[in-house]
Amino acid sequence: MASDLTPSRPAVGITAPGAVSRPGWRERWLRWRNRLLADPRFQHLSAAFPLTRPLARRKARALFDLCAGFVYSQVLLACVRLRLFPLLAEGPRSVADIARHTDLSEESARRLLAAAASLGLLEAVSGDRYALGDLGAAALGTPGLDAMIEHHAILYRDLSDPLPLLIDRAARTTELQRYWAYARTPRPAHAEDGAVADYSALMAGTQPMIAQEVLAAYPRFGRHRLVMDVGGGEGAFLAAIGTAHAHLRLRLFDLPSVTARARARLAKAGLTERTEFAGGSFFDDPLPGGADLITLVRILHDHDDVRALAILKAVRRAMPADGTVLIAEPMAGTADAEPIGDAYFGFYLLAMGSGRPRRFGELKSMLAVAGFDRVRRHATRQPMLARVITARPGPRAGAGG
Repeated sequence: MASDLTPSRPAVGITAPGAVSRPGWRERWLRWRNRLLADPRFQHLSAAFPLTRPLARRKARALFDLCAGFVYSQVLLACVRLRLFPLLAEGPRSVADIARHTDLSEESARRLLAAAASLGLLEAVSGDRYALGDLGAAALGTPGLDAMIEHHAILYRDLSDPLPLLIDRAARTTELQRYWAYARTPRPAHAEDGAVADYSALMAGTQPMIAQEVLAAYPRFGRHRLVMDVGGGEGAFLAAIGTAHAHLRLRLFDLPSVTARARARLAKAGLTERTEFAGGSFFDDPLPGGADLITLVRILHDHDDVRALAILKAVRRAMPADGTVLIAEPMAGTADAEPIGDAYFGFYLLAMGSGRPRRFGELKSMLAVAGFDRVRRHATRQPMLARVITARPGPRAGAGG
């Protein structure tokens, strides 16, 4: 049974009993390189030598940024809470004017503005004024980002000492576990509206930009008849898909308290007549059948392997022979975004008490166990936000359990 629930990982370093394994060339290179980089004399020489000085400075800056990252994030939080980006949206303002609008002293305003400018959030211009920087302008145009930045205050409190979570995450109840109420409750379908309102609204605020990634990456929505979004929250993803493809029938499946919140959003989008609402838990209730496209958007990485596989098996049981499952979420091992998948989501989900980021190969193995084949990757414009995988039903064997 364990082999069904745990994606296979390649065995490394296995040798016969008593045999001595000789390190490969990469291990020998890493040992030599690390010994050299840790040598204070080499550090001094590389910082002084003109040809190596730029590299030495970049490495020193990168190491310092790791230490200072929390401070940088708090500068961003202060900008968001003081609504600096909307304030500067129409053009530069003077330090004195910004201080008046934010109820800060000029000294405090100048300190914050200089810090934000150093991070690219703002930009100093002539006349003792500040304008939006490139990152501040991007933040202003990113839906739901303000809410996510505010939300991270919870995560930072939970990670103030990460060691207890790494040693035994089950022994400690974190704020994130209480926030994501469904993650560990034994009967999620019975969660009341008050327990899901905050996280449901947070996800709804950021879901539209994920929907745009999926719409651009998956060109076959026009071939489907009925799309069921499992764990669809307040319906933001389904609203975007339904608006873009007028022929699609829509179905939202989520906890009853969540689907009640989705009705208003889909009604506002003019999609009520095309939409079915199904309340339940994908762990306790069978998924309704008939949908030839079932979407799992930022769902699987919230759950540990046993539960993630159970979700995939439930999807397989509900799917017709010509159906497709579409998975969209950030993934580990994403090129040029490795820290986002492995570090950020790895530790976010650690604090949440459930789930982990997975690589494409791991998800492909889980899909095979659940009864899917013909697994495909679809390129997204912003893979750090989400990568997209689709799969088709394979033989029914292995889909049970």
